[in-house]
Amino acid sequence: MMITLALTAVRMVALFATPLELYPDEAQYWLWSRTLDWGYYSKPPVVAWLIWATTSIGGDAEPWVRFSAPLLHAVTTFCVYGIGRRLYGSSTGFAAAALYLLMPAVQLSSLVAATDAPLLMFLSLALLAYVELPAGDARRRLWLAGGFGAAMGMAFLSKYAAVYGLIGLALHLALSKPARGVWNLKSALLALAAFLVILAPNLIWNAAHGFSTVQHTAANAAWGGRQLFNFSELGDFLASQFGVFGPIPFAVLIGGAVVLAARRRLQPADVLLLCFAMPAIAIVTSQSFISRANANWSGAGYAPGAILVAAWLIRWRAKWWLIGALGLQALVAAVFMACVLNPAFADTVGLSNAFKRAKGWEHLTEAIANRALSEPPGSLSAIAVNDRFLFNAAAYYGRDFFGKDGEPPLKMWVREAHPQNQAETVAPLTAADGKRVLAVSLEQVFIDEMKADFRATSHEEIVSTWLDRKRKRKAELFIAEDFAPAPRDPVTGKPVPRQP
Repeated sequence: MMITLALTAVRMVALFATPLELYPDEAQYWLWSRTLDWGYYSKPPVVAWLIWATTSIGGDAEPWVRFSAPLLHAVTTFCVYGIGRRLYGSSTGFAAAALYLLMPAVQLSSLVAATDAPLLMFLSLALLAYVELPAGDARRRLWLAGGFGAAMGMAFLSKYAAVYGLIGLALHLALSKPARGVWNLKSALLALAAFLVILAPNLIWNAAHGFSTVQHTAANAAWGGRQLFNFSELGDFLASQFGVFGPIPFAVLIGGAVVLAARRRLQPADVLLLCFAMPAIAIVTSQSFISRANANWSGAGYAPGAILVAAWLIRWRAKWWLIGALGLQALVAAVFMACVLNPAFADTVGLSNAFKRAKGWEHLTEAIANRALSEPPGSLSAIAVNDRFLFNAAAYYGRDFFGKDGEPPLKMWVREAHPQNQAETVAPLTAADGKRVLAVSLEQVFIDEMKADFRATSHEEIVSTWLDRKRKRKAELFIAEDFAPAPRDPVTGKPVPRQP
């Protein structure tokens, strides 16, 4: 416990000490938190609720946007310890907690506002309730069953990857007769009721909004519009798992699962944890081969996977492998923390590219605002950007300027026939806003198509900001008048060039 509290305290200090800015997804979640709801365009609501809670306490500065992340991972660490202790003993619980706490993915996730931290916490709470079920009397089992359902419901409200938890439950009940014997009709109905009561408002919200969140989640799979069956994507994803889970732990997890299953030496606790750890890894690995996958998409398996690795290394008396795994991950954690506290150090060790998305947005937003202020007061009807990342970052860093005290509002130019993201949904540029705008194109993205949607445009001005010694971010600004969108192709939704 003391190690967890100490490292969490270090992470909290880092939140307030780092000069790194919000990256655009974090800024988007902050935007969502300004209006509490049961769902948002691309994610369920918990991440926005958490940001609302912490910024209500401390204000809108970056540390308070991210404030809940290290606390959530601390709770998950305690759950990992509890699960490991229940299934294998205190030594395994301690080793599993240490592996999880120092996991590279957890290092990153503890210092950003994202959906993974609440997902992992609620999945771990659900798993803790599940492993405690056999040890309880009839009354306690009912409480644990209700807690399991409630935690699974909250996991779904955090991220729909919580479905891997349900897959794990189904697999374990199918494979283990003793596990099925723990449940009766009353406890199963109570767990289901708790799950549905918590999830229902989000389902109702989705139904009222055309299931936009579900559609976005499905679109992320990208089975359409891309070359299918990619060995390079598969290789990249598997390599990334060694990076985010840790090279030694991931090798032990995959190697141990294969060897022990082949030799039929899996203990009942091993089977339970494999059911909850492997679906996310196996399914997302398949997804990476079929199309693509981000490294964190397998995150639902991190906590049970860490417990398995600890259990196997202790069972095999592989003390030095465990020490080596923890030492290597502690070293990675120290380097990461040094980069967070001093981004110049990241440049020195060749890691600057990893932090570029958290740099330069405030300066770029100031440049856009200053350009708008150079126009006669009241002459601009809006500031329109053509990139959702820039919109999110500018909305956060320009929160005291855009749309305040008579200044022009921030709007999003919509490229396709229908909105493709939250910004295009809630703040689209319209004819009423488009009389005379300051248009902003990030890195020349779609600039010609954007210009074609106006009757007149001025020459372009370039503003830029250095991200490190080699990279900079730039935007092209121009005055555009009389917004009159060109036709969009009815099939692709993309702009159709105007005939000369």
